[in-house]
Amino acid sequence: MGKRRGGRELLRSLTKRQKKHLREFGEEHPFYDKVSLLLLLHLCFPFQSENSDKSSAESDSETEADQVSVYHKLLATLKTSPESESEEEEDESESEEAEESETEMDSEGSQETREGDGDEEDNNDVPGQEEATDTAEQTLGQEQADGADTSCDTSHGVIEEFTDVKHESEFSLETNFMEEESGDCSADQRDSNSSQAFSEDPFKQHMDKELQEKEVEKMSTLPKTSSQSKWPRLGQLTFSSTLEKHKTLKADKEIDVKQLYLHKPLESTWPKVNKQFLSSTNKPNDPFFTPLQRELFCIMNTYWDLFYPERNALTNGEEIRQVYCLHALNHVLKANAQVLSNNAKRRDQKPGTDSDDYRDQGLTRPKVLMIVPFRECALRIVHIFISLLEVNDKRKIDVSNKKRFKGEFGSDPEEKPPNLKRPEDYEAVFAGNIDDHFRIGVAILQKSMRLYAPFYSSDIIIASPLGMRTIIGAEGEKKRDFDFLSSIEILIIDQADIYLMQNWEHVLHLMKHINLLPLDSHGVDFSRVRMLNLNNWSRFYRQTLLFSALQDPQINSVFNKHCCNYVGQVAVRNVPVIGSISHVVIQLPHVFRRLEAESSTSVIDTRFQFFIDKVLPEYRDAIMSHTLIYVPSYFDYVRLRNYFKKEDLNFTHICEYTKKAGVCRARRFFLKGEKQFLLFTERFHFYKRYTIKGIRNLIFYELPTYSHFYSEICNMMKATDNAVDATWTCTVLYSKYDAQKLAAVVGIDRTAQMLQSKKNVHLFVTGEN
Repeated sequence: MGKRRGGRELLRSLTKRQKKHLREFGEEHPFYDKVSLLLLLHLCFPFQSENSDKSSAESDSETEADQVSVYHKLLATLKTSPESESEEEEDESESEEAEESETEMDSEGSQETREGDGDEEDNNDVPGQEEATDTAEQTLGQEQADGADTSCDTSHGVIEEFTDVKHESEFSLETNFMEEESGDCSADQRDSNSSQAFSEDPFKQHMDKELQEKEVEKMSTLPKTSSQSKWPRLGQLTFSSTLEKHKTLKADKEIDVKQLYLHKPLESTWPKVNKQFLSSTNKPNDPFFTPLQRELFCIMNTYWDLFYPERNALTNGEEIRQVYCLHALNHVLKANAQVLSNNAKRRDQKPGTDSDDYRDQGLTRPKVLMIVPFRECALRIVHIFISLLEVNDKRKIDVSNKKRFKGEFGSDPEEKPPNLKRPEDYEAVFAGNIDDHFRIGVAILQKSMRLYAPFYSSDIIIASPLGMRTIIGAEGEKKRDFDFLSSIEILIIDQADIYLMQNWEHVLHLMKHINLLPLDSHGVDFSRVRMLNLNNWSRFYRQTLLFSALQDPQINSVFNKHCCNYVGQVAVRNVPVIGSISHVVIQLPHVFRRLEAESSTSVIDTRFQFFIDKVLPEYRDAIMSHTLIYVPSYFDYVRLRNYFKKEDLNFTHICEYTKKAGVCRARRFFLKGEKQFLLFTERFHFYKRYTIKGIRNLIFYELPTYSHFYSEICNMMKATDNAVDATWTCTVLYSKYDAQKLAAVVGIDRTAQMLQSKKNVHLFVTGEN
């Protein structure tokens, strides 16, 4: 009870402005049934989290009322719906019904109750807030144990940012010189005797390229020209560029480490770090990369933009993470080495000499931005960086604030009950600490690494979309900051598909604020700033690496519209020959019903009207009971639920905000046949992966975002004991704008036939087809 009282007192102590901020950004991560400590602190108090920069304090509070978004308008219908009052009355008996449902459901049902209190359906109420107090005390204690200069003023709700004064001068690029490094030479110094070799370095070639105004205007106005190429491992590639004289890149069958122009420490550490992924079948003359890594790094190292939509957490996820960490660290080490070398040259030059040869910096220091979905991903990235910088066991690098980082980004094995059974891909995605609100600056210099560096003193920023959104702020806020994004040279967006399940608007908001001219100088020496940055051409030099598990129009749109690299873009465009429908293990008739829409914007209304006019009347009879309606979009779910309430249909519903007791009650009603329809959202399935029993009729309101969800939902029918195979049905709605999703489900050959024909398609598919 102490936790609950403490949590309520903490929420009561907030001002109206702080509560408004908590409502806007405090949507609970649906995987967990409680709010994590840092998320609550960051969203309750407007301070600069993760010590982003002492010159730009955290600005999460708002001073002006923003316009109500469509999302909140839809949520507002929850309050005005006629059934909302009855739902509140049922809350008193939810705990009793949950206990009853546990005895009637399978063992999975008993496991669900141990996951904690569920998410609330109304997004205005933040669930799990009672557990925040004790966890907050643990975090503050951890920071003090690590020597953080932290002070907490609870009366004003302000927590001063973590400061690290003793490491400030050590990691300053302006006050360090090349000769202060002992041991290995930098890449720039190593090649000083061979200017020709250094000029062939892809980093040097890319950053020293001087674009002309005509070329910039051409890239801004003219369409890109494309060409196709097929590589052994990546498959079908599409190369696109606006500028002429760009040859299609060829895959290197064999790699000489000297041709990679790696920074010297990486030449010796990379084979050791990547050894776990190398098999005995690797060629003796290529002991550094797997076939996939070799082709990916060939593209990365030549600074092409890359979109790879076949990332799999089970198979190649870590393999890809290793190679893009190598590329990011290699870029940072080369850039810093160039600055340190020029520092020494400027120091030794004669007084009064004015030279314009030392333009080696951007308007701000951060060079690499890495967007990842969870804290566990950031933890693994930092561990890879440390491993790549440690030449041997005897010479460890100095990592400042490592203990604090481990405490905040590590995970407690006891947090997740060990008896939960979920698919392997689920366990791989949601491993470790899955808090999705974080950001951390990393500075790398002189064989040492500084974690929690202020953003304007960082080389690499690792953050989640939500972490970036809360510091960038919204238009109209007095305190907001995005100047540190002005000179980003490499943008890495990993696991982009997961952001579709979180909030894709945060990604779009980030892309609109990257590579803009800063509003303040931030103490930069303009004599050292590259002309490309002064000309506001940074976006034409930025390399974007985008990794996803699937092809999606929203992800494609970001890659096509926001990636302007003058070198060009490379996209992997392999089409699925066999769809996920082949993994359906039960004999089930599939009916694909095509709807005609005039445009991609009108397809939402067209689908809804088609469903209520053509599909729903066929399922209103009592014999068509046990009908599950799978709805990928939460907006469509709210629209359907309101329509079902208006028509007084016998239904129940489950979404990512439904409380635990409500989920148990809905599953029990649906299994017993007391409710004819069950509305079921894709996000709930993504974060929970419960098995829904009692399905006899299945309707896919829209094709799933993840193709394997199609077979997973269909295979739930085999869990029904009393159903007769002949009564099972499966109906899928699709339009011509769903070509990518359709191909992932039925395969490319069937997709071509279905899009050409305007008739409904009937398939009888089992796992053997």
